[in-house]
Amino acid sequence: MTKQIMVGGVPIGGGAPVTIQSMTNTRTDDVEATLHQIRTLAAAGCEIIRVAVPDMAAAKAVGKLKEESPIPVVVDIHFDYKLALEAIAAGADKVRINPGNIGGADHVKAVAQACARRGVPIRIGVNGGSLEKPLLAKYGGVCPEAMVESAFGHIRLLNQYDFDDICVSLKSSSVPMTMKAYRLMSQASDYPLHIGVTEAGTVRMGTLKSAVGIGGLLALGIGDTMRVSLSADPVEEVYAAKEILKAAGVRKEGAELVSCPTCGRTRIDLIALANEVEERLKAVDKPITVAVMGCVVNGPGEASAADCGIAGGVGEGLLFKKGQIIKKVPQEQLVEELFALIETL
Repeated sequence: MTKQIMVGGVPIGGGAPVTIQSMTNTRTDDVEATLHQIRTLAAAGCEIIRVAVPDMAAAKAVGKLKEESPIPVVVDIHFDYKLALEAIAAGADKVRINPGNIGGADHVKAVAQACARRGVPIRIGVNGGSLEKPLLAKYGGVCPEAMVESAFGHIRLLNQYDFDDICVSLKSSSVPMTMKAYRLMSQASDYPLHIGVTEAGTVRMGTLKSAVGIGGLLALGIGDTMRVSLSADPVEEVYAAKEILKAAGVRKEGAELVSCPTCGRTRIDLIALANEVEERLKAVDKPITVAVMGCVVNGPGEASAADCGIAGGVGEGLLFKKGQIIKKVPQEQLVEELFALIETL
């Protein structure tokens, strides 16, 4: 089991539930726009939010964001340790920074001590695309072993100043490389791991890559917090993360849809039906499985593990519960009858 850190009031690691993170894409110094996005993301299910801090105006805005954010705020900092000190003083709940990239020992010491005083953890974020040149020379390019060695190099810098309140990420745009790096790190240390596939892509491809990489790690018992990185509205990252957690069997909250792939027996517009049910299930927070099946021949039997469901026929369909048929329903009333049944569960 990994060690536990606290990000605001949210535990990461040590057996705590895997948390969902995302990152705002507004200008951080536009406090009103950033807070609006944070609230939207929190409502969608985001539990920790990260904001970019590229300059002092952004660092100074952190205090106002912290005052009104409904979830813990992580600051994302590269190279400039003064931005880290300003954001920490403003109340940041966690700092994402690589100690090896912020200058000399005095800079590292200043950030480590500021975080220690306030109980602020640091995430060391190793990225396959920005590994240190000596490591690239040693290993002949980017590889999982180089990423892990990079992480331990940054960890040692913080440990020099008795700082060990650390979380680690080892991200690459390559799914196999990302997975191997995390597996190696989980074997070599007990630091909590922030998992993700970086620069994953658009909603479709990015979700697929993240589902394989993040979902695969979760299925192996690796990962304490996660972010799905998409070239899309950050809300899409949160929705994808929730579905990955459910698919990996890590979370049971909310409804899960199962539906058949259709075949020559299908006599209803199953695709439209499944999409309608899926959309309406977003408002259902019961930990249930709902089935939408294409035919009455074997639909209820195949979906007998589902809590309830519907199966289509010619002009009508079946409403069933735990594989047992409840009644026949006219096709146009199938969805309404299904959700009336869900209300009773």
